[in-house]
Amino acid sequence: MFFLNFKYSLKILLRNKALIFWTFAFPIVLATLYNMAFSNIEKKETLSIIDIAIVNSHDFDNNVMYKDVFNSLSNKDNEDRLFNIKYTNEESAKKLLEEKRIEGYLTFDNDEINITVSQSGINETIIRSVVDEIKSNTEIYNTLISKNMDSSDYSILIKNINTEINNTKVKLNNKTSVNISYTMIEYYNLIAMAALYGGLISMFIINGKLANTSSVGKRVSISPIKKLSMLLGSLLASFIVQLIGLLLLFLYTIFVIKVDYGNLCLVLLLSILGVFAGLSLGIAIATKLKTSEGAKTGVLISITMLWCFLAGMTGITMKYVIDKNIPLLNIINPANMITDGFYSLYYYTYLNRFYFNIISLIIFSIIMILISLNDLIRRQYDSI
Repeated sequence: MFFLNFKYSLKILLRNKALIFWTFAFPIVLATLYNMAFSNIEKKETLSIIDIAIVNSHDFDNNVMYKDVFNSLSNKDNEDRLFNIKYTNEESAKKLLEEKRIEGYLTFDNDEINITVSQSGINETIIRSVVDEIKSNTEIYNTLISKNMDSSDYSILIKNINTEINNTKVKLNNKTSVNISYTMIEYYNLIAMAALYGGLISMFIINGKLANTSSVGKRVSISPIKKLSMLLGSLLASFIVQLIGLLLLFLYTIFVIKVDYGNLCLVLLLSILGVFAGLSLGIAIATKLKTSEGAKTGVLISITMLWCFLAGMTGITMKYVIDKNIPLLNIINPANMITDGFYSLYYYTYLNRFYFNIISLIIFSIIMILISLNDLIRRQYDSI
């Protein structure tokens, strides 16, 4: 009976043109619109090479760390160089700044580095950030050198310093701009929305088996079929249809739009569990709400869109606001579980947070299924 119910549920779903559109076509249409809207944003906002000046002085010549770093950042053989540097005296540097031919200039006075700019902006902030970073690294190296001054062998000194640096607990995870992009946030939320919209499929198929919503459901309710078998067969059929839709979305975004998801295996695992969460939500709403099919659909879409909004669909700021002020709301939000799992794959070295979201989605799905099963088993009708 399970396979028979699965077979007919699958046929019913594949023949419903409206559901096929929302499952297969709509996410692809949204992905196309996202690509058209956001494809040139990062290109337009790519930072250009910054023109600066450094005042030549005895203090600058003796500061090996700053000298080497700025030479590296302005090397013309480096396609990703950050600066165009003019080495001049202070009077010429002031004139260049007044004529707006440079963004700022640096002067060295012993261990103090002074930055002079004419205004505040992104380029000026970058100059300050670079200087602060070099200063921080210089202090680290000086501290390590002072701790190893008892070594008379220079090679041993360098070895000890490198060993201490490599053994520090804090590690920086280098991610290239190919994998990290703030426009990816929109694609993460699109996947979360597409996964949770699977609830429309499971809701449709379950509504067809309830006596108070369809004539077929009346016959099902008086038949000797086991409710658990009916629920699992319908859920499996819904899962396969929604999974096909999600795979088409992935194929389109990867091969047509050229979206790089990074670790695709873990991304697919999280997406599949997201689909399961959406399907179980649809079944729960279909069984618990004693109202028309249209009203149930409205409730499901409203809940899904609200969750996606709180998870950052209209801007990552909202997710940050919720995480900061009402963290529990995002902990129980399946859309946030999906998107947060994606973020953790790109911004964290360890997978603890990713697995937390995986477990959260599994728990959410189990709770929804148990609620649905309990209602189906206990449901009785005075008259049909």
